[in-house]
Amino acid sequence: MTNTAGSRKTFPPPLAAAAPQVLSREPGASLVEQIVRSIEVRIDDKLLRTGARMPSIRQYADLHGVSRFTVVESYDRLVAKGYLESRRGSGFYVRDRSPMKLTGSAAPADAQPSQLDVVWLVRNMFRQLPSEKMPGSGLLPCDWLDGELIANGLRAISRQNPNLLLQYGNPQGFLPFRQQLQLKLAELEIAATPDQIVTTTGVTQALDLVARHFLQAGDTVFVDDPAWFLMFGSFATLGAKVVGIPRMADGPDIGKLAELAALHKPKLYVINSVLHNPTSTSLSAAKAFQVLKIAEQHDFTIVEDDIYCDMHPGTAVQPATRIAALDQLNRVIYLGGFSKTLAANLRVGFIAASHELAKHLSDRKMLSTLTTTEIGERVVYKVLSEGHYRKHADRLRGKLDSARDKTVRQLERVGLTVDPATPAGMFVWVETGCNTNVLTEKAMEQGYLLAPGSLFSPSQLPSTRMRINIATMPDSGVLRFLEQEIGKS
Repeated sequence: MTNTAGSRKTFPPPLAAAAPQVLSREPGASLVEQIVRSIEVRIDDKLLRTGARMPSIRQYADLHGVSRFTVVESYDRLVAKGYLESRRGSGFYVRDRSPMKLTGSAAPADAQPSQLDVVWLVRNMFRQLPSEKMPGSGLLPCDWLDGELIANGLRAISRQNPNLLLQYGNPQGFLPFRQQLQLKLAELEIAATPDQIVTTTGVTQALDLVARHFLQAGDTVFVDDPAWFLMFGSFATLGAKVVGIPRMADGPDIGKLAELAALHKPKLYVINSVLHNPTSTSLSAAKAFQVLKIAEQHDFTIVEDDIYCDMHPGTAVQPATRIAALDQLNRVIYLGGFSKTLAANLRVGFIAASHELAKHLSDRKMLSTLTTTEIGERVVYKVLSEGHYRKHADRLRGKLDSARDKTVRQLERVGLTVDPATPAGMFVWVETGCNTNVLTEKAMEQGYLLAPGSLFSPSQLPSTRMRINIATMPDSGVLRFLEQEIGKS
């Protein structure tokens, strides 16, 4: 290969990965597995350093006498495992794998762990810290919500025939509640009869039911990268391979989605169309159509998690496109719930799907938990049907609007870079310029809970990104801590 001296692009010598490897053609490890393992070892042994450019797919295939498809699959596995990163139009590069501090033994439940993972964040979210000391939390402060609204609903239910609360409910869910959800979905231009709706214990159970129905060990599931962290571990326990699709301001990277769909043939793609967690961005109409088209081409099901639905104003000024509205629940499964806007402790969610799939999911729910708790469904039904919920949601959006601009200015003042602020939602996605795993450990020592960016990626590699809940940032101590630490980086 020849280039002019001024534009010559060479691999850092010696490029250990390029040296011909002895690949076995005998039964046992596949060629892909052998290539992946050989490159992993060279990266782990520091023979290939961070930033080193890998041979092109054609070069590697010619050098080792294997097909280009084999190299494509090998490199893609290495990207998924966090060893390489793909730069469009440039090639594949060794990714930074700076190790996080690991614990050698189990720590007491109340001790500060040194390994940051999903369990760590969820465990600390349940600590009894004041909300203003938890900018990494995924909930609104209690004083933003309306406890009296829930209390009134519970009192009203207690005055009904008590025998109604002493028996099992309907496995598919409280029928009047499902009828009310039919009206709510119609406002989003999603047509669903009550028989197409299955109630769940929050969106978490909804996603678990769907995953257990579709996935078997070895199957691939797509998620946004970044995305809601709790599902990564849930999918892994089923033996599924989790692959991240880069999330952009208007939705997923369509080119990457099409490329990886052709390679992996996923069973599911889980996506936040509206007010994506953690960035609060929303899917454009053009991207929604393209995602659905790729799903049809490669025959996978889209799981649309719309838990933040009611934090979006849904006006012409701020349009929001749901893929389920385009597809009408043929290839799309729609998930919703009320834990973010009413009360986390109610744990009331739902699935909307095709008639046949809703029946299967209802049966699966019955076999695993019999029914959901009808008390919570009756409370939410009362709040929805009496018109209280719409006014409550309006008040929440107003509070978020008031807090957003102020919080963004404060964060920028202490040295954080905030992604172009979205006009709705409870989160902002910020660039800190430092390892947020380390920042989070230091914050916990000061009594503050942060949410480091590493937890929102399937690779869970250290990140300089961080999610901030704008509703839990009034504590000046958090800002002083951030200003001090960011100033050191």
